[in-house]
Amino acid sequence: MSELFSSINIGSLHLKNRLVVSPMCQYSAKDGFANNWHLVHLGQFATGGAAAIIQEATAIVPEGRISYGDLGIWDDQHIEKLREITTFIKENDAVPGIQLAHAGRKASSNKPWLGRGQFAPTDPLGWQTVAPSALTFHSGDYVPQELKIDEIEDLIEQFGRAAKRAIQAGYQIIELHAAHGYLIHQFLSPLSNIRTDKFGGSFENRIRFLLEIIRRVKLEITTQSLWVRISATDWAPDGWDLDQSIALSRFLTEEGVEIIDVSSGGAVSHQKIDLGPAYQLPFARAIKEKTGSKTATVGLIKTAAQASDIIAQEQADLIMIARSFLDDPHLPLHFAKELSVDVPWPKQYERAK
Repeated sequence: MSELFSSINIGSLHLKNRLVVSPMCQYSAKDGFANNWHLVHLGQFATGGAAAIIQEATAIVPEGRISYGDLGIWDDQHIEKLREITTFIKENDAVPGIQLAHAGRKASSNKPWLGRGQFAPTDPLGWQTVAPSALTFHSGDYVPQELKIDEIEDLIEQFGRAAKRAIQAGYQIIELHAAHGYLIHQFLSPLSNIRTDKFGGSFENRIRFLLEIIRRVKLEITTQSLWVRISATDWAPDGWDLDQSIALSRFLTEEGVEIIDVSSGGAVSHQKIDLGPAYQLPFARAIKEKTGSKTATVGLIKTAAQASDIIAQEQADLIMIARSFLDDPHLPLHFAKELSVDVPWPKQYERAK
């Protein structure tokens, strides 16, 4: 049998195979509330055979949304619909996860199909952005407010409260979004963090925000699995890089993080990414080899053979896929057929097997 369809235990969590739906923003919420679009969007991956499904970047505070259409979990009222989603996912033999996030200086933006431009703080659809330092992502963006120490401490607390709500809503995986140039990554990268206090400067200071968030979130966790998504490199000179990611991963594993979800880029607009099939796999492989941490890999993994080889060669522990799942929500079922692996289909769909 292909190793891609072997099960894996991650702490107290059991995944039936190694295929996980990567978080994908839908820009379809109102005031942070999930709706039937999110139920059907996420639910279809459960019926399609994914082992786990990580919900899109879900904002811990209103100002943490990338756009006004992002999901949120800053209010107890958000829980009811999210619980409906997690219930359906579990009923269909998959594990529900959520990515807790704050967009920082990349917040207050339009939906991608409407141009992605950043709204002014005074615009009805926008708000004042915040960041570790008063530096913009694009030259034409509105300058973010530099966070004060007490504001940073409050955001750490908000991550904890969001985790508590996520657990109440039924999520079994809590992933912290420390990648793609959003707030936590902004603290990590010396290209976006030029602070001179305890949250800036040295490597130890730049990782402090993330470590304190982890410690706060862990106060809420019982049986849930804690994951962190990182950008292994900024793809830019003098930025965050693989060596720092390896060092950070050692700290994360010591703190109880069970999966390092390894992506890359997003910190600066002048990044130069070397795209190609599985172009981010070397980062996940290096972190796994150097630290012994369990890793997930992402990025242009499109074929069953490609995904299966990665697991068989122990280059990563999980395969995270996004766009190919949008194209084919039943991707695991079709990968299994390609690899001559017999996996259960939903009874309602067996006539198509």
